[in-house]
Amino acid sequence: MAVAIKKLNAESVQGFQDWQAEVNFLGRLNHPNVVKLLGFCWEDEELLLVYEFMSKGSLESHLFRSSFTQPLSWERRLKIAIGAARGLAFLHSTEKEVIYRDFKTSNILLDLNYNSKISNFGLARLGPAGEVSHVTTRIIGTYGYVAPEYVTAGHLYVKSEVYGFGVVLLEIMTGWRAHDVNRPHEQRNLVDWAKPFLVKKKKIKNLIDAKLEGQYSLKAATLVGDLTLKCLETHPRKRPSMQEVLEALEHIEELKEKPKESKD
Repeated sequence: MAVAIKKLNAESVQGFQDWQAEVNFLGRLNHPNVVKLLGFCWEDEELLLVYEFMSKGSLESHLFRSSFTQPLSWERRLKIAIGAARGLAFLHSTEKEVIYRDFKTSNILLDLNYNSKISNFGLARLGPAGEVSHVTTRIIGTYGYVAPEYVTAGHLYVKSEVYGFGVVLLEIMTGWRAHDVNRPHEQRNLVDWAKPFLVKKKKIKNLIDAKLEGQYSLKAATLVGDLTLKCLETHPRKRPSMQEVLEALEHIEELKEKPKESKD
């Protein structure tokens, strides 16, 4: 049986905390769109985690390192987004809501059939309890994916995760990273650059990854753009829940519009 093994730094406090979080969360979570933890080891100075092996690697490698892989088709991108949405919706629906806290393309892994699974639960924590709407915590996450309310006040809502999902949807559509210092200054932050195109539906074509060579449904792309804009709302209350995001994506996938013909 092929497995993936992660070795953490036993000498670092963060390494042990990450290992402990992975064991605590993945040890009790079971879902088709969450990577399975098969075993773990804490012996002497060794901290190991054993996972199911995801043969197609990360979504990040397929989107941004396409010189090593075939570009993902529109249909596969949508399938991957739906799988990831199912995983997040599941985490948010557990008895004690789980806030994943590090949703990004490098943590979305793909199996042989391009089914997507969320991995790396080292930063996950339980959501707010009782009447409290948010958790206050020091800011941890990856620049470009972190929701504005978390950056400015350290307030972490379940819907802060929806913002991060919106960023990933944008990366799936464009084939661009959330933040890239190698792009011109006005294009470095993907959300800031892309929002005007999302607002004006007729400009959605300007966002679509050129590697798709026109092979996508414009109607579906426009609907994904609308959904992305809702996920990226500044105020968390205005964002949809992950269950609503999932249902919207499943509806879009059901639309069978013939892709445009590519132009020579």
